[in-house]
Amino acid sequence: MNEEAKKLLDEAKQTMNGAVVHLQKELVKLRAGKASPQMLEGVKVDYYGTPTPIENIANISTPDPKQIVIQPWEKSMLTAIDKAILAANLGFTPKIDADVVRITLPPITEERRKDLVKRSKTEAEDAKIAIRNVRRNILEKVKKLKDKGVSEDEIKQAEKELQDLTDKNVKETDAVIALKEKEIMSI
Repeated sequence: MNEEAKKLLDEAKQTMNGAVVHLQKELVKLRAGKASPQMLEGVKVDYYGTPTPIENIANISTPDPKQIVIQPWEKSMLTAIDKAILAANLGFTPKIDADVVRITLPPITEERRKDLVKRSKTEAEDAKIAIRNVRRNILEKVKKLKDKGVSEDEIKQAEKELQDLTDKNVKETDAVIALKEKEIMSI
């Protein structure tokens, strides 16, 4: 196969794998029954006027499956952390307890579980759209290789490999989402 076509397929593979990895990271943030420090990923705290990730200003731990404890390195940040978590609208309420912020996760209702499954499926669909967009963009570039003297057989082979790569990543996305849905719905 042509060297340029191989480069394009490698680019497609990396970008599609990136979409699946991004989906996995997003799904970790969804609460599926037990506490995890990743649930607070993306929460930005106003640290002296600068939005700063919560993990950069505090130690986050999970002493038990239903609780998250955030211990800021500066005690003055307790209320800022409390406000940031409330503003992030994650579905739980923090409580300042001496020199830590404590989050006790409420039990997940059936309605909330269904909502989480719906959100996770939306994330999966976004990942699939990203994968298909990569396929479309790379396919356009592969077809332009014909102008550079690449044979039609090589172009057809590259198109087939690109489609196989797309199918593989879509299946992987489906497997990831099925696992997460099972995790969310199990009590």
